[in-house]
Formats: sequence, C-alpha cells, structure tokens
Amino acid sequence: MKQNILAITLCVASVSAFAQEQALTGKIVDGAGKPVIGATVVEKGTNNGTATGNDGRFTLRTRTTSARLVVSSIGYATQEVTATGSEVSVTLADASTGLGEVQIVGSRSQNRSTTDSPSPVDVIDIREVTAKTGQLDVNQLLQFVAPSFNSNRQTGSDGADHVDPASLRGLGPDQTLVLVNGKRQHQSALVNLFGSRGRGNTGTDLNVIPAASIERIEILRDGAAAQYGSDAIAGVINIVLKKTVDELTVSTNYGAYDAKYRFDDQKFDGGNFNANVNYGIGVGKQGGFVNATLDYNQRQHTQRANVPSPDGIARREYGDPQVKNAAAYLNASFPVSQNAQVYAFGGLNKRRGDSYAWTRFADDDRNVPAIYPNGFDPIITSDIWDGSAVVGLRTKLGAWELDLSNNFGSNRFEYGVENTLNASLGASSPTSFKAGGFQLQQDVIGLSATRNYKTVLQGFNVAVGAEFRQEWYSLFAGEEASYRNYDPAGTPDSLREAAGSQGFPGYQPTDAIKANRNNLGAYVDAELNVTQRWLVAAALRYEHYSDFGSTLNYKVSTRYNLTEFLTLRGTYSTGFRAPSLAQVNFNSTFTNFIQGQPVEVLLARNNSAVTRKLGIPSLKQETSNSANIGLTSRIGSSLSLTLDGYYIKIDDRVVLTSQFSADDPVIGADLQALNVGQAQFFANAASTKSLGLDVVLSHTLGLNTGRLNSTLAANFNRLRIDRVQTSGRLAGREDDFFGPREQAFVKASAPPSKINLTFDYQMGRFGALLRFVRFAEVKLIDYDGMEQVYDSRTTTDLSLSYALTSHLQLSVGSSNLFNKYPSFFNPQVTETGGAWDPVQMGSNGRFYFAKLQARF
Repeated sequence: MKQNILAITLCVASVSAFAQEQALTGKIVDGAGKPVIGATVVEKGTNNGTATGNDGRFTLRTRTTSARLVVSSIGYATQEVTATGSEVSVTLADASTGLGEVQIVGSRSQNRSTTDSPSPVDVIDIREVTAKTGQLDVNQLLQFVAPSFNSNRQTGSDGADHVDPASLRGLGPDQTLVLVNGKRQHQSALVNLFGSRGRGNTGTDLNVIPAASIERIEILRDGAAAQYGSDAIAGVINIVLKKTVDELTVSTNYGAYDAKYRFDDQKFDGGNFNANVNYGIGVGKQGGFVNATLDYNQRQHTQRANVPSPDGIARREYGDPQVKNAAAYLNASFPVSQNAQVYAFGGLNKRRGDSYAWTRFADDDRNVPAIYPNGFDPIITSDIWDGSAVVGLRTKLGAWELDLSNNFGSNRFEYGVENTLNASLGASSPTSFKAGGFQLQQDVIGLSATRNYKTVLQGFNVAVGAEFRQEWYSLFAGEEASYRNYDPAGTPDSLREAAGSQGFPGYQPTDAIKANRNNLGAYVDAELNVTQRWLVAAALRYEHYSDFGSTLNYKVSTRYNLTEFLTLRGTYSTGFRAPSLAQVNFNSTFTNFIQGQPVEVLLARNNSAVTRKLGIPSLKQETSNSANIGLTSRIGSSLSLTLDGYYIKIDDRVVLTSQFSADDPVIGADLQALNVGQAQFFANAASTKSLGLDVVLSHTLGLNTGRLNSTLAANFNRLRIDRVQTSGRLAGREDDFFGPREQAFVKASAPPSKINLTFDYQMGRFGALLRFVRFAEVKLIDYDGMEQVYDSRTTTDLSLSYALTSHLQLSVGSSNLFNKYPSFFNPQVTETGGAWDPVQMGSNGRFYFAKLQARF
C-alpha cells in the first residue's frame, strides 16, 4: 500500500511539474553584440540548464513559472534575469567591470575567454559532469573527460595505493601545477616508489577537494612556468570553487563493480558510497558570499587475484584499496568597500585507507606459523590529513587592481601495518605496528597588480607580481618493533635484512629528517591586442631557491584571427621544475619483490654517505623548452574544432634509478662496507622529448524539442627518452643506472593515444549520455626482462537521467558497460603481483551506479 501511495505521489508531482514547463529560447551576446559561445544558462534552484551554441543561442524548457535564469561565462560578469516571455536576450558585461573576478587560467587579463586565449584551455563544468557520470572523485572524473589528463588507481604500491598519481600530456605527476582559485595548491608529502605510474615523483592530491565544492576545472595544456612558477612544465590545472548563493544542493551516490576473479562467489564488490551537501549565502549588497561544502565518501576493496596463473599466484588479495574520506570546504568573499574585498577559501580533508601488500605464504621464511598457520596478507594503512587556508585582499589603487594573499597548506601521511608480524620476535610478535610517515607544509605570500589600458591600440593588459614561498618537510620514524631485528644472531640469513613489520617495514630513526627551503619569485606578464584580430603576449619570471640557486624563464605567445571563424595560435616557452623536498630528503629501507622473491633495498637520500661515496651529484632543477601551435575554427553555428600540436623537451629529469646490488662489480664493495644489500637513488638522470596532438571537435544539433551535444576529443602523444646521463663511479653504465625497465614506466605515463567520443542528449526532463573511450596499447617490461604489451581497449559508458520533480533528479548507468579488462600476464613477474599492472583504463571491470540529486 505504501509503495502504491509513493508511486501515485511521484506521478502527480511529475504531471504537476510538466504542467508548469514552458519552452524558452534566447540569445547571449557581449557588449559589442557578438554571440557568447558556450555560456552556461541555468534555471536557478533546479537541476535544469543548458549552454549556448556557436551562434550564442540556447533553448531551455523551464520547470517553473517566471523562471529565474543564471547566465555565466568565463571572462564575463554573471547575470541573473527573469524570463517573462518565451524569448530572452542577455548582454553580458566584461568581468573587468567587477572587482575580483577569477580570470581564465593562462591569462591574467580578466576579460579573456577560452575562445580567444593564445594557449589551449579546457573548461570542464563539474555540475554537468557529476550529474551524468559514474565517477565520484576528481581524478577519475578528469580521467574520462579530458584526453590529455591521465590517472589510475594502483595496488601493491605502498603509499601510491592511497594517493592516485595524475599527469598531463604523458609527463610526471610533479610536472603539472595545481591551482585553487588561481592560488598554488600544496603537494602531497608522498613520493611514489612503486607501481606502474609516477615512479620517483611527488604530486598534488586532487582528491582532497570534493567535486561538490567545485564550479569548474580549467586545464591549461601548455607550459606555463614563466607565468606560474615551478611544476608547470606540462600545464596547469586550476580548480575554481563554487560561489553560488541561496541554493542548496544535496547529492547521494552509490555504485559497485560486477565482481570477477574472486576466490568466493560474491557478485559485487568495490561498493562506493558518496554523500555531499553544498549551500551558499549572500553577504552584504556588493556581491559577498559564503559557500560551504561537506562531503563523505567510502570505497570498499575490490578483489581480482583469482586469475589464470600457471606459475602460481603472488598475491591472494589484489585490487583497489579501501578508503574512507571526509572533507569540509569553504569559499567566501566579504566586501569591505566598493573597491575592496576580503576573500578566504580552503578546507580540511581526512582520509583513512587500507590496502593489501604481497602475500606471505605459510612456508615463507618470513611467516611465523604459530601466528598465521595459513600465511598472511599484510595490510598497509594510511591516515592522511590535508588542510589548506587562503586569505587575501583585493582592492583598487587608481586604475590598478591589487591582490595580496597568504596561502598555507599541509599534508601529513602516517603509515600503519596490520595483519602482520615481526619475524625476529617469533610467536610473541605483535600483529600491528605504527610505521612512521612524513609531512609537507607550504606557505606562500603573494602580491600582484593588474591594469588594463583600453586606449593602447586595441587593449593592453599588464600584470606584475612577487611571491615568497617557504616549504617544510619531515620524515618521522615508526615504533621500534616496526623496523628492529631483535634476534640478529639467531635470525636466518634471509631475514637479517628483513626485520620489522612485514608488508611495510617502519621508518628508522636514521631515516628521520627535518628540512626546509624558501624561494622568492617575481614576474611580469603582458598582453597586447595589436588589432582586433591580433594578440601578442609575453611573460618573464625570475625565481631564487635557497637550496640550488636561481632561474629565469620566459614565454611568448600569439593569436591571430584569420577570419571570423578561423584562428591561429602559438606559444613558445622555457620552464623549470624544482626537485621536491621529498625527492631531495627521502630515505628508507624497504622490501621489494623481484620475481616473487623479497629483496631489501636502501633508497638513500641525495646527500647521504652512500650517494657521496658513489659520486651521485646534488639534485638540481629540471629545465624545459616547449612549443604549441594551434588552430581553432567555428564552422557554421553548430560545429567547432580545435587542433593543437605540441613539443616538450625536458633536460635533467629527476627519476628513481635502477637498483644496485652488493655484488655489483664496481660499487658492490662500497655497498657491503656500508652494510647495504641493494641501493637506489634520486638523480637528474634522463632527458626526454614529447611530440603530441590534441584534438577537440564539438557539434550541437537540435532534435525535436531536445538537443544533442556530440564531442570528439583525443590526445596523441609520443615520449622518447633522448639521453640517460650517469655520473661518479657509475659513469658509462646507462643501462644499469636507468635501465629499459625504468624507462618503460616513464614512457607509459600515458597511452600513445586516448580518444573520447561522447553523445549527450537532453530533452525536457530526460537525459542520456553515451561515451566511448579508446585507450591505445601500453608497453611495460616484466621483471624477467620480457616486454608486456597491454593491447588497446575501448570502454563504453552509458547513463540515463530523469528529473522526478523540478528539484529532484535521478541518474542511473554503467561505466565500462561491456566489462573490458586489460591484457593478462604472469602475476609472478608483474610490478604489482597481479595478472596486470594498473593501466589507465582500470582493472575492475563493469561499474553500476545510481545518483539522486536535490537542488533548491
């Protein structure tokens, strides 16, 4: 009976809502009367929205009488209008008329849009993406939307299981700069040591920022170190937080994988639950606001270890880690006068994860049968605290706009090990340990000034600024039992170097360190519209680091409108990336598995006795030269095309070298004298060249009363290791220093191509999204030296959405609808001990999801 009442209520609500609907058309233009392409038109307080086509026109079936429309576009001030008839016309004013509008990344001009930027910029509307796709975190959202962006979850990779490495254009995770509201976001304290991606790199953890707090994400696919500083060799990701007011959004999502290759008969696994709430309130009468987000996400383990394995399995537990993540984020602005505002944003994220390490079988020397008669699967846990806070003042001084800010960020990563033991303690060993960890903190004080001279030719924008950044890094030891050998005399040879907690030996007091550095940067950035068709721009940046000295970089760019529908653009820049404090100071002794056999390895910090003895030089900055040549075209009123070819040359890349053993003919005696079984290091060991092409083709078609948006987006990328450089006593041993296996991991940071074809249809309350993503083949090298070729795969995503009422929308669908898996290999010789190493397409199979979103 209750079910019948509910069904009748929903039907009545739907019929009533349909009765209020009206067809609305309109046109959005700028101050000169030109159409604004891609402007967002949203019916306030609902999930209903659309975007303008290449003619600036839109069609929207409103769900309320006298609908209130919110019209926004980058480079323009947001407007709200009331639809009093069936036709609406809106003229958007330049954002430069309002203080503190966030400009598009890649330009410091506040009235620059993506269509007239000299650099390629993708703008991703998170509101649209999250409503229609199965991905819940920022990394995975971008992975399947932006072809030049790559990220994948890893397993059996220690800390990298808990922080997904991500990158642009096939480069390293630490070669992409991340901004939030235009301010530098701090990096993770983690340095990736294992896994198939990001080895030897640090990076920024995008998943600490909940998608529910984000308005849009801007991806600058171009070198920008001269504009923004270190790390921007591959490009910049700018996350723009929401500033909506008088609107409450509540979402709940759940999904799970179609279980396969398990040791039991469970039908589904990897359950992923997310709930979030976002609300904003206005402050004062001059556009002030406070927008807050709360988000909770819980993801369960997947299990994919029961695979065909003629040589036997290496792990009984293989799959995604379990993660619980809670976050609170705030974005606010408080006007203090007509020409000044104080702003603040930031948040706190707490993550608890556990992932499985390699199995210790019952007959393993490292097992104590009295504790684990059937062997054991160690669990590596993580407690990660991430916080950031930015406070600033924007004001006008004459014709100049000033921005003074302070930005503090911190990331703390604490390891634990459970379901484990210390074999040297025998049957009395504890089964859980605190294993230590690390922390990275950053503080940035910045001052910038921007002025636009409208009477200089067709407009001249100049920006100057300075930043002072301090960074602190610490590595702290675990509890004694997590690393100590309590019975060195009676311990078998195979265990003398393997004391401590199995799965992850704790950091030792000799590993612990506290380090810091600071740097001062200054820049000048100018853009000149020589004519209405021709733009030229240049940037110059100087930085001085306390630990390795100074660097000067520049960027020049231009854009020329050949016709009203065809534009050429190009850039050339030099760049740099400072080695992270973690790369300079990290030190540990860990267990690696080579063809199933445990080997203890010392990763020696850059200035340690081991590296000095072997002549490994101090780390220095990476340097780059990059060029981008592009073409943008609007064909008619419904078709647009962008083509961007790029070249990126990087010298002195910081990489993690191959491992050297104590029986090495040249340095073996030194390692033995230092009581080291195997050693590896961070070094400026490689130079690379990348050639690539980005393609984006968009088409809009009216079908009956609905609209079909079709997008073909592709990235083609070829990375070549140009040179391996050795030093000291290892000179001339390039294949030993940074060998083919390690080189393969660098080359496979992205597939040679990724092609995304998306069809997005909306008709009234009904919506459908169909997406195909093709991942090209990836080549890695096994521990036995054999090449692994992961064949190309195409995944299919399908989702259906329906507005149950004017304020409530339901979406259901599937990612990887046809249950595709990567190519299979021998688990005994892969990097992570499973039938495949983690690759960008994922290795969990089909995913089902449902989302319910309310907006008031």
